[in-house]
Amino acid sequence: MLAKLVLLANCTRYSRLCMKKSVDAKYWIGKLGLEVHPEGGYFRQTYKSELTIVPEASERAHGVAKGAARMRQPGLHGARSASTGIYFLLEGEDFSAFHRLRSDEMWHFYMGSPLVVHVLDAAGEYSSILLGGDAEAGQVFQAVVRAGCWFAAELAQNPHFSQNPLEMNHPTYALVGCTVAPGFEFDDFEMARREELEAKYPGQKEMIQKLTRR
Repeated sequence: MLAKLVLLANCTRYSRLCMKKSVDAKYWIGKLGLEVHPEGGYFRQTYKSELTIVPEASERAHGVAKGAARMRQPGLHGARSASTGIYFLLEGEDFSAFHRLRSDEMWHFYMGSPLVVHVLDAAGEYSSILLGGDAEAGQVFQAVVRAGCWFAAELAQNPHFSQNPLEMNHPTYALVGCTVAPGFEFDDFEMARREELEAKYPGQKEMIQKLTRR
């Protein structure tokens, strides 16, 4: 009985919060302490594993520290945290510009509007991920972008779903999380150059022009 009362109280509190006009992108940016991300949107790192992993090719050059694990990850040089995590938020017409990482990145949907992640792989193929909470509409709570793929993200066009009915009037942002393994370092981050990406993926020229900044 006590557990049910606590759950009811939490639901009531959340419903009241959702009805307030302050529950929008600005609210979460302030509440979570988010900062502007170079690729677009806002972020804050929330986790960095204390476990260090070292590429096998770098062992002799750097030595393997006590407690470090070995990894086979093409393109990575030097020690990395085993995993890192961030909050990430996009609002309105802002977008996460095309970029790529040397590690896998898992996306997790939390709340707001559905988010589309556009992916261009090394074979020249295009695919997309629709993050959200409506499984009947083909949305998923989490998905992975593999290392080396170019990817960008934006709010889904004409969003029709929200995790809470009271948020239907606030479909202007998406709050997600991103987990990178091996852990994220800006040395492993590459922003796409528009002309180079268009040359490699001519069939996606319109989308590339829309979701790149140079």
